[in-house]
Amino acid sequence: MSLTTQLATMLAMIGMGSWIGAALDTYSRFLQRPKRAHWVVFINDILFWGVHGLIIFYVLLLVNEGELRFYIFLAILCGYAAYQSLFRRIYLKMLEWTIRFVTALYRFFVRTCYYVIVRPIQWLFQALLAMALLLWKLFLLILNLLYRCIKLLLAPIRWIGYLIWKAVPNKWRWRIEDFFDNLAGVMKKAKNIIMAWISKFRK
Repeated sequence: MSLTTQLATMLAMIGMGSWIGAALDTYSRFLQRPKRAHWVVFINDILFWGVHGLIIFYVLLLVNEGELRFYIFLAILCGYAAYQSLFRRIYLKMLEWTIRFVTALYRFFVRTCYYVIVRPIQWLFQALLAMALLLWKLFLLILNLLYRCIKLLLAPIRWIGYLIWKAVPNKWRWRIEDFFDNLAGVMKKAKNIIMAWISKFRK
């Protein structure tokens, strides 16, 4: 391995050590260990270190074709220590600012969608519902007025029919009532027969 390759490997591993420090702080910030179950933390830790081990090996493969030397681990530790002493406070402040900015941007987007899309649809639905109720009440009012008008117009005919019925002799009145009772019985029987045919047809 040439001196240039060794120097590039050292710088790359120092950078990876700093990267691991920043990634570990980011991971701890989002994981929130005290609020998680132990098995969840265990699985996430395995995934975290497994993924970062693969990333380090991939970078090492690009720099020196994957050769492992003792100074590589020292370089990673140096990079991690440099991050802890020099960049950790700055990175944590930037991380918190980024989280607050993304959260505020997300809330703004959600509120904008609510007031621009959801709220007008709710207003439109409420207006249509109110209009439908108003039309229904108007329809019922018109039906009531028509019923009263028809009832008023038919009142003379009703009184005339009542007077004619009173003028009919009792013996004829009994026959007329018997005729209508028989007619109602026939119609009821016909209705039962038709319903029976319909039920058989459905089966």
